[in-house]
Amino acid sequence: MSLLTIIGGLPLLGAIIVSLIPSKSSELIKRVAFGATLAIAVTSIFLATGFDKSITAMQYVQSNAWITAFNINYAVGIDGISLVLILLSTILVPIVILATWHESEVGRWGTKSFYILILVLEAMMIGVFAATDLFLFYVFFEAMLIPVYFLIGGYGTGNRSAAAVKFLLYSLFGGLLMLASVIGIYVIAGNQIGATFDLTKLATLQIDNTTENLLFLGFFIAFAIKAPLWPFHTWLPDAAKAATPGTSVLLLGVLDKVGTYGMIRFCTALFPDASKTFTPLIITLAVISIIYGAFMAIGQKDIKGLIAFTSISHFGFITMGIFAMTSQGMSGANLYMVNHGFSTAALFLVAGWMMMRRGSSTITDFGGLQRVTPVMAWTFFIAGMSGLALPGLSSFVSEFLVLVGTYTRYPVAAVIGTLGIVLAALYILIPIQKTLHGPTSSGNENLKDLSLREKIAISPVILIIVVMGFYPKPVLDLINPTAEKVVVNAGFTDPIAKMGK
Repeated sequence: MSLLTIIGGLPLLGAIIVSLIPSKSSELIKRVAFGATLAIAVTSIFLATGFDKSITAMQYVQSNAWITAFNINYAVGIDGISLVLILLSTILVPIVILATWHESEVGRWGTKSFYILILVLEAMMIGVFAATDLFLFYVFFEAMLIPVYFLIGGYGTGNRSAAAVKFLLYSLFGGLLMLASVIGIYVIAGNQIGATFDLTKLATLQIDNTTENLLFLGFFIAFAIKAPLWPFHTWLPDAAKAATPGTSVLLLGVLDKVGTYGMIRFCTALFPDASKTFTPLIITLAVISIIYGAFMAIGQKDIKGLIAFTSISHFGFITMGIFAMTSQGMSGANLYMVNHGFSTAALFLVAGWMMMRRGSSTITDFGGLQRVTPVMAWTFFIAGMSGLALPGLSSFVSEFLVLVGTYTRYPVAAVIGTLGIVLAALYILIPIQKTLHGPTSSGNENLKDLSLREKIAISPVILIIVVMGFYPKPVLDLINPTAEKVVVNAGFTDPIAKMGK
């Protein structure tokens, strides 16, 4: 049994243990769930220490027959890209549990159900990034919807039921399109190399242009909805506003990365010719996402809506980096996924603490927090500056790589994309000025600063944001070989720079 399988199974084991604890023992349930996720995070870091970054082949591989009638296998393995996303997932979950210790107490089904859903979701997240069998990936891709649906609908606020249904319908629609493409590629494989869902074998198929384009669109639309990319994004603001801060961290910090990960792992690998065909359109959609998300973020009055629309802009950068099809752009996009996960986590967690203390999510209600709650204010400031891609913080390096990598092949798109950086200064600095500075708003005079538990929870996130800003090399060393391989396998080479006299 691969260590990767063990890590994927540990959350399910934790969920079983939590289910055996009496419902009235809420504190014990929280501690067991936190301990289980902390052990998973430590184990995943141990997994990373044994990863050989000098090779691009899948590691920690395991393959066992599952549904033999259709040649479906339980097949898992990781490369540098999937490894960093698994680390992102396993590190964020215990941080979310510790930071949102009382979040489960306001839901419909109590503390036990909340943490069972969180642990099941963690297992699905690990599985979706580790699957090397197309059908197995699809199962994890769809199964993730179940715990997220119940977390939003059962523990959220406001119009949570409608937001949960909208999230589910959008995701199911994309999943059905992808299922049609999965069936199509399975039939083609049966006619050429024998029925299989093995990704390595599927990448060798010879598919006519029209069919390949249709299959590509089935996958891409599903991933664009999950990402979310304009114009498939409309479910996200509603879900982010309705979900609890902890659920929003996992939703935007990890689950949305499944969309951009799928574009890399499946769209470019299985359909290289279609990827070339649709690249101009996708680059255009990415640029629109960057600008549209930024403008919408500027106009937000709700702090959770603000973070949601900034993420739409950031996912535009990630998608642009992927389909620029340069090694710099691809590496930058993958690094951006990791950095966005942590910066968004910091924003949502601190925003959640602010809303819990103030009883409001309206930005203008938080004036003067720097005088009353300096630690919380400075934490929110650092998280915001990371979202702004300030040099010295994590997002700067990834955004720079994306823009440089894009400019070498699509200079117009890169130039327009840089406008997103200018707009980011507005959608980050204006809310920071309104919430942290100026006169103290009425009702804020007696707000409490971060507790010891909250400081412990947010410290590793802030530390990662700062360290990754100055020294991203360890993560880039994991990403770069696989990113270069993806570009080459898709049939692209880096443009040669022209030196002027």
